This record gives sequence, C-alpha cells and structure tokens, in this order.
Amino acid sequence: MNPYVLAILLSSLGLGTTLTFASSHWLLAWMGLEINTLAIAPLMAQHHHPRAVEATTKYFLTQATAAAMILFASTTNAWMTGEWSINNLSNPLANTMFMAALALKIGLAPVHFWMPEVLQGLDLLTGLILSTWQKLAPFALIIQTAQNIDPLLLTLLGVMSTLVGGWGGLNQTQLRKILAYSSIAHMGWMIIVIQYAPQLTLLALGTYIIMTSATFLTLKTSLTTNISTLATTWSKNPVLASTTALVLLSLGGLPPLTGFMPKWMILQELTKQNLPIIATTMALTALISLYFYLRLCYAMTLTVSPSTTNSTTPWRTQSTQTSLPTALFITATLGLLPMTPAILMMAT
Repeated sequence: MNPYVLAILLSSLGLGTTLTFASSHWLLAWMGLEINTLAIAPLMAQHHHPRAVEATTKYFLTQATAAAMILFASTTNAWMTGEWSINNLSNPLANTMFMAALALKIGLAPVHFWMPEVLQGLDLLTGLILSTWQKLAPFALIIQTAQNIDPLLLTLLGVMSTLVGGWGGLNQTQLRKILAYSSIAHMGWMIIVIQYAPQLTLLALGTYIIMTSATFLTLKTSLTTNISTLATTWSKNPVLASTTALVLLSLGGLPPLTGFMPKWMILQELTKQNLPIIATTMALTALISLYFYLRLCYAMTLTVSPSTTNSTTPWRTQSTQTSLPTALFITATLGLLPMTPAILMMAT
C-alpha cells in the first residue's frame, strides 16, 4: 500500500476514535464510529485476496447495521426527551437498542458471529487493529451510558460472552479464530463489571490490549496462523516459543502473570456486590478458556512437529518487523502483576 494512503487511513482511525472520545453529542459520536469503520475497510481489503474481501464485506455490513441502530436509538431518545446529550439516555427503548448496537460493534455474544469469520480473513496486523483499537470508541460510549442501561441486560451479555468465548474456541485449529473467541470472552469480563466499577472495565481493557498486542506480534514474528505450524516454532526460535507460551497463559489469566490482575479484581468486585453465583460462573468460564490456551502451549512447547506438515516451514524465521514493540508488549504482559496496588490507586 502507498505510504501516503496508509498514513491517511491510520490518521483517520485515530481521528474517528478521538472524535467519539471527545463528543457529548450523539451525532458526533456516531460520526466518529463511521470514520473508524470507513478507515479500516481499505486496510482489511489491501491484499485483494477473496477471503480478505469477504471479511471486509462482512465487517462493513455488521458495522453499518450497528451504526444505523445507534442513529435510530439516538433519534428516538431525542424525540422522546428533546436532548441529544450522550449522558441523558433515559428512554428504555433507546437504551436497549443502543446497547444491542454497541454489543454488535464490539462482538459480544449473542451477536458475535461476525467476529471469528472476519478475523480469520485478515492478516495478523490488521487483525490486531480490529481486536484492540476498534474496541476503544464503542467502549467509551458504553462506559458513559452504562448507568442508564438495564443491569440484567449487561449481566446476561457478560455471562453469555464469556461462555461463548470459552466454548467456541475449544475445537478451533486456526489461531486467528481462537483469538477472536478469546476477544469475545474478554469483552464479557469487561461488560459484567461495568455497572459496578467502570474503572475495572478500563483496567481490563488496558491489560487485554497489551496481552492481545503481544500475542499478535509474536505470531507475526513466527509467521504462524494455525496450530500445525505452531508446533514447528520451537525448532526455529526456542526463546520466542517460550515467551509466546507465557503470553498465552497470561491471556488465560494465570498468576503470576499480568492477565490474572483484571480477573482477580473483577471477581473480588462481584463478590463485594453480593453476586457469588455470577462470580463463580465467571471463574468457571475462565477455566474453559484456559483449556484452549493450554492446548496451544502444549502444541508449541511440548510436542515435536511431525515431518509431514502441509505448511511451508522455513528453517529460520524471516521477519522484517522491528522487535522493540514486541519486546515491550511481552514484558508488560508477563510482569505487571506486582504493580497491581499502584495501578488500583491510579484507577480509583
């Protein structure tokens, strides 16, 4: 892609998210989300592969549907209340419609079906943008309006997302689909606690972005997109294979890695709010997710690849990407747990 075009698209992505962050008017927020969608579409289709074009089409249609629902919800709310302010979302119909639209935007269950299919058709770097940056603007709107939305709806969305994210990833062999289901499960953790402690949602979103960036960048370095190729990583780059395994365990939420921190805090908050059954359910769904992360770790570090693999396996990893971002994200993914008290003090 032409570097000037790439610069324009990336700056438009930044502009769309910033516009949504800064807006207090529904139309401005909607405009930011639309700029975001239109800016990422050419990045998704840049390889001119049928799968990429299919993924772009699916993504565009779902995001356009969600944007239309947001516009309809905000117009309904303005019609009933006479105000376009984001904080004044008092109409129950507009509330529910708005939450459904944002759930479709970020891929919460039960409107998650587009997410694995779209992510599977993209290259790893565009998939990284879709899994991290594209979540920020919708989450800013959800956090601003969470207090007006029905708590039962938020709880249902959270529990369903963690369940679907765990179950869906169990029988996958493609790493991008596994990461899509991982994303759905993490979104569920963020949504479940948003009505009680929005700062914990921000903490979970931040750690999710760090861990997912580390995962995508390490997979990009080792040129891996499915489990059978993952098994050849150890012979090519043992250090990268061991750190990738630890990054995956951090995504699963095992102590003493960074991924344990948001899960621990969220379970603690749910227990404080007298919701032991929901807290137990969330902990059990985390175990289901942990199974497929362990499966990837097993394939990567404990098995020797058979000689009959269908994929091309270069003897040494050929990578042109700079290793500094990968190193920084891996370090943050593995070592931030001791910083929990300081992070909590900043969050509260």
